[in-house]
Amino acid sequence: MKLRRLNVMDRVLIVSMVVVLTLAVLAGCNRGSSSNDLKTDVVIIGSGGAGLAAAIEAKDAGKEVIIVEMMNMVGGNTLRATGGLNAAGTSVQKDQGIEDSADSHYEDTMKGGYNINNPALVEILASQAADSVEWLIGLGADLSNVGRMAGSSQDRTHRPTGGAPVGPHVVQVLKENAEERGIEILLETKATDIITKDGKATGIKVEQKDGTKFNITADAVIIATGGFGASEEMFAGFDTKLAGFGTTNHAGATGSGIVMGQAIGADVVDMDQIQTHPTVVPSNGHMITEAVRGNGAILVNAKGERFVNELATRDVVSAAILEQEGQTAYLVLDNSIRESLSAIDGYIRMGITLEGTTIEELASNVGMDSDTLVNTITAYNGFVDGVDADFERADMPRKLIEGSYYAIEIGPAVHHTMGGLVINAEGQVIDTEGNVISGLFAAGEVTGGIHGGNRLGGNAMTDLIVFGRIAGKSAAK
Repeated sequence: MKLRRLNVMDRVLIVSMVVVLTLAVLAGCNRGSSSNDLKTDVVIIGSGGAGLAAAIEAKDAGKEVIIVEMMNMVGGNTLRATGGLNAAGTSVQKDQGIEDSADSHYEDTMKGGYNINNPALVEILASQAADSVEWLIGLGADLSNVGRMAGSSQDRTHRPTGGAPVGPHVVQVLKENAEERGIEILLETKATDIITKDGKATGIKVEQKDGTKFNITADAVIIATGGFGASEEMFAGFDTKLAGFGTTNHAGATGSGIVMGQAIGADVVDMDQIQTHPTVVPSNGHMITEAVRGNGAILVNAKGERFVNELATRDVVSAAILEQEGQTAYLVLDNSIRESLSAIDGYIRMGITLEGTTIEELASNVGMDSDTLVNTITAYNGFVDGVDADFERADMPRKLIEGSYYAIEIGPAVHHTMGGLVINAEGQVIDTEGNVISGLFAAGEVTGGIHGGNRLGGNAMTDLIVFGRIAGKSAAK
């Protein structure tokens, strides 16, 4: 058989193919030991509000970003946030004639946390909250409704029109903005370890639902995994009184970010400061937003008697409920409160409310003595125009005089873990020797020191947006 000699074009084609194959092999080597390995500028663990806010800021600073999320959807505990986002001095407040200040927000937060908070972090929280509200509005968020939650001295809790739940809305806005920017989000992908080299965080090890394992190399790592409120082993380990408690947290709030941080020397603070939310439905663990009380609802025990200042801090109200018969109580409200807060319509649709066209009918449907409940509500209504002579409730926005009337049985459950990784003003994680762990940042409930001994309602959303943005900007540097 006569062999054909290669012409010039044949030779060029062969050389080109060799070059392409060689480059492909080299590219595979640069990706790491596994063909699945990835490389980016910033990798973020967790896709709740803090993680998404950090991702957007890092991307807007010109960096490539990958988010890994262990669950099958984005949002984390932020999806369960209902009450709102605290901020003082916003354009929304000004439009509604509400006078407020960052100093007041700072003082309320420190007081609510029993002054064991980190003052420097609280100052950042309060001073940058308004800018974060404006940032969210600029991204398309509706935060036009302003109310008040327990521990706040002014109306500063921002939420969507009609008092709709804030968390799902903010997550949707952040998710859409992340997608518009081309930020890659890997769902059902669990971070298992933080990779370090010479004391610097250089990436993470991950495992996907199908068992696939690979590394993501990055110049900066941001931990935004949330707290440990879904891990009874952890929260009962730090506070044995909470053994057997239910939780308002989603299943991914296991403390994994704290554990990974500690594994490379990160310090923690306030781990025994664990907050219970006082108004959780015992039958299904659904949290009733604090805004219901903020908009005027009262708390009564099984006898139909008030027993606490409804707007005391969450730990105080939780403790008071646990002293009542059956360790539960009832939120009681009227139609005017229902109309002021659209979230209540959702509770009614869920079938967790009892209703009566009159107070007497409500008492009968709940199983209370009608005279006692009538006398309780009559006395409270008399306080609204003056002072609460029984429990010194300062903010009583309305009388309960408009039928129908509603009651929801509630009790405490683990809600927020104030402790976590130690961070500085730049969102950098600090080690047990007091030094910065280079390349490692954290934001949201995974961190500690901001809320002290008790978190005020509405401050979690502020925390995750303010410090999520800080972490994203810092990581981009």
